[in-house]
Amino acid sequence: MSLPTRGLLLLALALPAGAARAALRPGDAFPALAGADLAAGRLPATRGRVVLVDFWASWCAPCRDSFPAYARLQTAYAARGLVIVAVSVDRDAAAFAAFVDHFHPPFAAVDDRTQRLVRAVSVPAMPTCYLLDRGGRVRFVHEGFHGEGTEQELRHEIDALLTEPFRSP
Repeated sequence: MSLPTRGLLLLALALPAGAARAALRPGDAFPALAGADLAAGRLPATRGRVVLVDFWASWCAPCRDSFPAYARLQTAYAARGLVIVAVSVDRDAAAFAAFVDHFHPPFAAVDDRTQRLVRAVSVPAMPTCYLLDRGGRVRFVHEGFHGEGTEQELRHEIDALLTEPFRSP
């Protein structure tokens, strides 16, 4: 069994039965990141910000492609209120650290070694990103990363969300 295939199998086993049906959808509140028992890295302040939460794994090829795109998004939008939090589902601290050391992301990279957040969100595939409005609600979900097409969709969505006023949940 190849490493990516084994990783997907392990992720599928880590998710509760029926997880695909229970996945977060646009309009749902996103679970609190601060209460998710995330390791490594520091969580940035997210209140009142547009937040992109990306679930990734070190063995995931599209995840490797997404990190440079997220770095470009961070550069373009951080000053306007975008926060990016990349959540690894790796259970191996060394694999997480090697990935982060390789990419040096200019955004928060944290590790969900306990799988607490990935189970709460019911992440359907690697990678999956959730774009949250300033009130912490899921507005857009991107399953997979499809290069420039995904990056352009995210830019369009981020631009729209950054123009919306903050409404406290």
